[in-house]
Amino acid sequence: MSKTLVVIGCGLMGCDIAAIFVSRGWSVRAVDPKAKNWERTRDRVALSVSQLDTSANIAKFSLATTVEELEWSGVELVIEAVPEKMDIKRQLFAALDQLVPENIPLATNTSGLRITEIAAGLATRHRMGGLHFFLPAHIVPAVEVVAGEFTDAKTMDQLFDIVTSVGRVPVRVAKDVPGFLANRLQHALMREAYAILDEGVATPEDIDAAVRYGFGFRYIAAGPILQKDLAGLDTNYAAGISIYPYLNNGTKPGRSIESLVEAGNFGAKSGSGFWDWTPEQAKEQREKYEQTLLQAAYLLSSGARPPGNARRNRGEI
Repeated sequence: MSKTLVVIGCGLMGCDIAAIFVSRGWSVRAVDPKAKNWERTRDRVALSVSQLDTSANIAKFSLATTVEELEWSGVELVIEAVPEKMDIKRQLFAALDQLVPENIPLATNTSGLRITEIAAGLATRHRMGGLHFFLPAHIVPAVEVVAGEFTDAKTMDQLFDIVTSVGRVPVRVAKDVPGFLANRLQHALMREAYAILDEGVATPEDIDAAVRYGFGFRYIAAGPILQKDLAGLDTNYAAGISIYPYLNNGTKPGRSIESLVEAGNFGAKSGSGFWDWTPEQAKEQREKYEQTLLQAAYLLSSGARPPGNARRNRGEI
């Protein structure tokens, strides 16, 4: 008998999370309140599944309009992927607290809201944690497994083991801090990228080239900490001493992105951002993007890892 996942919310993230589990033989019961969108939802899940495993059975994916309609027998995990609004998530988790048998862990896919606040005051908040996927979720291997202040160790282990079992790379985040781990790193880079644009140091094309073909290129083989361990910490430290005083430390994104957002230019989805887009150009670029990521994921599946645990984990730092 196959294992069963419940996914609540069928935007791009929810559909691609469903695809991961279907491609690994799980049954997925999804909640999408707009039945008129179900055909499009099924098509998106089928497309994502096909990129992972053409032999997977898409019939294992089913839809309901409300959580009250769901059958909970056989369910091993619930993942919420509704819009990133605290009131919506809190209302949903309050309902799940009452509906879902207590042995089933509940996960939110929030990318920045505090899990502790989402689960505040709920009777079974100990079984609520974070599973933060990255778009496109069915291709990007990493999934942050995040502990709220009330999440117990058993729940964290359950989430970690399930993520591993479906071929993802779980990343433990021990503290419920804004942005968790990956988004904090990502936004530190973006803050500096926008500052470079604002100061006229480089164009968007040159910034992208510097990351893709420069230091970012190395990250497919080694993350930033391992890469510097290999390159020499003394050199990195000396460079930091000379560069850090000049890095941007603003508390909001730069004027370059702010002005675009204020004008309603949201990027490819609105037809204009740092570049102008036709629907055809956006579709073509997304397809190239996903194909490149699929190739990268294949390379990473046999990639090098550092020897043993870091010294800090061994209590030596």
